[in-house]
Amino acid sequence: MANRPAPGLVINDDDRAELERLTRSSTVTAGLAQRARIVLLAGDGVANARIAAQVGVSVPTVLKWRGRFSRAGLGGLGDQARSGRPRHVDRARVIATTLRPPPKKFGVTHWSTRLLADHLRVGNATVAVVWREAGIQPWRAGSFRFSTDPELVAKVTDVVGLYLAPPENAIVLCVDEKSQIQALDRTAPVLPTQPHLIERRSADYVRHGTTTLFAALEIATGHVTGALKPRHRRQEFLAFLRQVARAYPARELHLVMDNYAAHKTPEVRAWLAANPRIAVHFTPTHASWMNLVEVWFSIIERQAIHRGTYTSVKDLNAKIRQFIDGWNDRAHPFAWTKTSEEILKKANRQTTSNTRH
Repeated sequence: MANRPAPGLVINDDDRAELERLTRSSTVTAGLAQRARIVLLAGDGVANARIAAQVGVSVPTVLKWRGRFSRAGLGGLGDQARSGRPRHVDRARVIATTLRPPPKKFGVTHWSTRLLADHLRVGNATVAVVWREAGIQPWRAGSFRFSTDPELVAKVTDVVGLYLAPPENAIVLCVDEKSQIQALDRTAPVLPTQPHLIERRSADYVRHGTTTLFAALEIATGHVTGALKPRHRRQEFLAFLRQVARAYPARELHLVMDNYAAHKTPEVRAWLAANPRIAVHFTPTHASWMNLVEVWFSIIERQAIHRGTYTSVKDLNAKIRQFIDGWNDRAHPFAWTKTSEEILKKANRQTTSNTRH
C-alpha cells in the first residue's frame, strides 16, 4: 500500500510559497526544513515511499507530517510540547552550594563545575551557565587589606590635598625605593618578536646580584630623580635625600613617603629637622599605593626591567639609568582623580559578622 501513488496533498498558493521559503532558509532548523520538503513532495503527488527515499526518512514519518499538515496547516509542522514534567534547574540551590566551602571529603578549597555538577547531580554545563548568569567565579581570588592607622583620615586628607591642590611655589615629590631588583641573565639568547611569533626566552636563568632603585617623582612634571644603591638601609636613604635636596636647591619641598622603618630613623629625623624647607607627608600604614611613585615603579618594571637580560649588576644599573634618562625626556605628570572623601568612604567599611550572601 505504501508504494501506491498517494493522492496529492492540497496546498494553497500562500502555504506553498512559505513551504518553499522554509526549504531554502538557512536560519530555520533542519527538522522544519525537512518537514516542509515532505509536504511539498506530497502536494506534488509523489508516492510516500519515494518521498521517504528522497528525504531520507521512514514512510511512517512521511505519513505523520502529511497528516499534521492536513489537520493544522503550517502550524502542524512545529514541535509539540513533550510529555512529562519540564526539566527544572534549581538555580538558588546551585548558587547557595557554590558559596559554601566544599565538604572536607573532597579535599579542595573551591568548587569546579564538574565537581559541583557531580555533587548536585546536574550537568556541568548547567552549573557553568548558572555561574555566568550570577557573576560567580570560584576559581578567582583577590586580596585586600584595611589600614589600621589611627591617623588614617588626617594622612589621607593631607596627601590627597598635596596632589589635588599643591602649595604655591613649592615642589611635591613622591619618594620611595624599589629594592631587590635582580640582575637576571638567560642561559640562551632571547628570540626576538617575529610575524606570528611572540618574543621567547629560556625558562632558566642565572642571578648576578641585586640593586636598589631610589626615586623621587615630581608630580607637577613627572620628572624623576633616581639613584641606584647596593642596599636600602637608612644610610642609603639619607644619601638619596641629600641628592634630592641638591637637585632642588633653595626650594620648598614636600616629600610623600610611606612608613618604611628606614624613613623614620633618628638620623633621618635629625637631617629633616636641620632642613626645615623640606616637609614630609607620610601615607597611612598599608596604603603605600597612595604614593604616586609606585605608578612609575610599575612602568619601569613592565617596560624596562622585567623582560631585560643583564650580565651583571653594573649592566642592570646602566639600563635603569638609560630608562630614567629616556623617561625624563618624555616625562608627563600623573593625574590623581580620587578625593579624600571617596577614598575614606571605601576605607571605613563597617565590619560585620554576617556571612549571608
